[in-house]
This record gives sequence, structure tokens and C-alpha cells, in this order.
Amino acid sequence: MKVAIDTNVLAYAEGVSDAEKREIVLELLANVPQEGTVIPVQVIGELFDVLVRKAGRSHAEARDALLNWRDAFPVAGTTPEAMMMAVDLAADHRFGIWDAVILSTASQSGCRLLLSEDLQHGFTWGGVTIVNPFVSPRHELLDDLLGTR
Repeated sequence: MKVAIDTNVLAYAEGVSDAEKREIVLELLANVPQEGTVIPVQVIGELFDVLVRKAGRSHAEARDALLNWRDAFPVAGTTPEAMMMAVDLAADHRFGIWDAVILSTASQSGCRLLLSEDLQHGFTWGGVTIVNPFVSPRHELLDDLLGTR
């Protein structure tokens, strides 16, 4: 099962904001299959902005963090088709366009899950289910991914 990771999940892993959520995310990311996990390129851009503006990191420090994530997991590009799918998603379901780009890229990449705290937990579109990794009890698809069910 393939999984995509949203910006907020990586921001917590980088230590932005909540220490308890950081521990949850670090454990989760240590247990997801590396070859079956992707980071949409939109997330890379958003994470850079979060690290510089919210976490106060220098541009060079933020770049280094992004390079580390790129080394850890494949980055999925935004194709013209994914962008048009995102436009439809935004129009039909009132998603913000950049959230829709992340979800449509996850769909085009063959992901079954998108780990996100910010999007609607349990919403399924294009074969991808949005799962908030902080919800208890954990979503059954996340348990399946981690082999804990």
C-alpha cells in the first residue's frame, strides 16, 4: 500500500510546534515502507515556507531539511493532469487548490493513503483516503499499512 505525506506531518517531524505529535510522526515515519511512501512536490515547497517563516530557520537550513526528506522518500511531481484533477477537486469539493494538488498528486502516484492533519479525515477521492495520524483509534488503513491490525 502506497502512502503520501502532507506538509503538516513533515513539519511536526521537523519539530515545528507540538513535541508530542513530533514523537508520533517520527515513530510512524520510521515504520512506513520507504519504497511505498511519496512526498508530493507541493509539500516540499510548503515545508520550506513553514521552516523559514514559522520555525525561523535560515533558507540554507530549510533547504538541507528538504534534501534530507528527498533522500528519505521519493518526491512525486505535479503533472499537468494532476493540476487539472486538482482544479476539479477544488471546484467540486471546495478544497483549497494547493491541498487539492497534494491529493491529486497522491492519486496519480497510486497512493491509497494521504497522511494529513489538515484535511478531512476519512475523505476518499481518486482512490486515496485522507487519514489523520493523530486520531484515536487509528484508521484501519493506517493500521494495515503499519501491520498492526
